[in-house]
Amino acid sequence: MTRSALLVTHTGRRQSTQHAQTVARDLVAAGFEVRVIAQEVADLELPPGVTPVDDPTAAEGVEIVFALGGDGTFLRAAELARPAKAPLLGINLGKVGFLAEAELNNIDQTVREIVAGDYTVDERLTLDVRAEYDGRLIADSWALNECSVEKGQRAHMLELLVDVDGRPLSRYGCDGVVCATPTGSTAYAFSAGGPVVWPEVEALLLVPISAHALFSKPIVTAPTSTFVITVDPYTSFAVLCCDGRRTWDLPPGAQVTVRRGELPVRLVRLNPRPFTDTLVAKFALPVDGWRGNRR
Repeated sequence: MTRSALLVTHTGRRQSTQHAQTVARDLVAAGFEVRVIAQEVADLELPPGVTPVDDPTAAEGVEIVFALGGDGTFLRAAELARPAKAPLLGINLGKVGFLAEAELNNIDQTVREIVAGDYTVDERLTLDVRAEYDGRLIADSWALNECSVEKGQRAHMLELLVDVDGRPLSRYGCDGVVCATPTGSTAYAFSAGGPVVWPEVEALLLVPISAHALFSKPIVTAPTSTFVITVDPYTSFAVLCCDGRRTWDLPPGAQVTVRRGELPVRLVRLNPRPFTDTLVAKFALPVDGWRGNRR
């Protein structure tokens, strides 16, 4: 039976395309059918044996999806891998690359481990996001990191009403709110002042952005919780954004419902390490000389 893989990369960067060529050649040599998004083929100059495929079913039936780039490339690849239930491996060619499992300096070893089947797969919690206004569906989407409801006009504060599990929680005069997963706790939610949550923890986060309210701290709820965010009918319009990739305008009075996603994203793990070590490495935390430090 032929093994297959999908490559997704940042075609705007010459370095990314060169590494995609290397990965493709190695996989073809190992007997893989290698797929590439049809619109990216001309930019990649890939070797013979590569199959152009069209979105959004590009990952159907593949053994693994490679995302070569930064977190933006990874999130784009997740849009293809998730509905196909295909494992996703990020190789960091960007700066921080928090979602990536492998780094540029061990790319050859990474491909060898995939070919040998020497990897495991974790499931990451996602969000299902639905927005409605006056009985009309505005958006039906999902997120791996977070969704945000933010003000649409820079000069105006946004008024939001937040319910949790069918009960009113608070009214916020704010720049917006972020609803995040543990995976996304180190992304936008972190920048907005939210806590870092270990990926193995099943929970949902809600983080107000620049809220003028006595109760404006982030909250962490059960994974079974449901958030309903209502744009006050007398405020300005808002913008809904999922993973920084998909956006919709929300008129005053619109409601956004956020709950745990029905489909997780399946992430490839090569050499699992404590999440503490990942935080230290990605954020360059100062641990040298720490009393009791053990490496």
